[in-house]
Amino acid sequence: METRLYKIPAEGDRAVRLKVIPGHFATNHSHINNYIDLTTLKTRQNEAQAAARILVQYANYKAVDTIICVDGCEVIGAYLAEELTKAGIVSMNQHKTIYIASPESHIGGQLIFRDNMQMMVRDKNVLLLLATATTGQTLDQNLNCIEYYGGRIQGICAIFSAVQKVHSIEVNSIFTQKNIPDYQTYEFQNCPLCKKGQKVDAIVNAFGYSKIE
Repeated sequence: METRLYKIPAEGDRAVRLKVIPGHFATNHSHINNYIDLTTLKTRQNEAQAAARILVQYANYKAVDTIICVDGCEVIGAYLAEELTKAGIVSMNQHKTIYIASPESHIGGQLIFRDNMQMMVRDKNVLLLLATATTGQTLDQNLNCIEYYGGRIQGICAIFSAVQKVHSIEVNSIFTQKNIPDYQTYEFQNCPLCKKGQKVDAIVNAFGYSKIE
């Protein structure tokens, strides 16, 4: 299926590219007709840094104490913290620096922060950073988790988002559905690809994909 892959460069920086594979894929929440591979964007230093430079352009936050990273975005998150600091976004933390943290997926998919991590969220100004937001369910789950632990949501950033708003908060993303006009997400029971008998190419999540032979 990799032979179908094509790349979409970001406006303003061609180092940031969305890798898209058309097909039929199953996620935890839905079926999708395009898989977005952000592996190198999340792991290569120069690409992660370039992505952070784009995301900081949306920085209209009063303060950011913690960046909560989902989908393996910690490298991008660290560079984003650096770019936010350069842009003059203040941190109210005692050490005047931004925390980079990620929730843990516990039994049944429940998101938690361990006792030693909760101080990075409680009463902190939090920016949520995701790789992709397709149905809004992952966003909703993470926002509920942050709010449960006492965090104050200042904004949401994503590399790709098919969702514009969650909890009345705008999702700022480098790429949107306009970049992939035919991008679709379907409920499991109403997937037209399944109804047509098109086999699922792979099971996908934040870690990558596993082909179904």
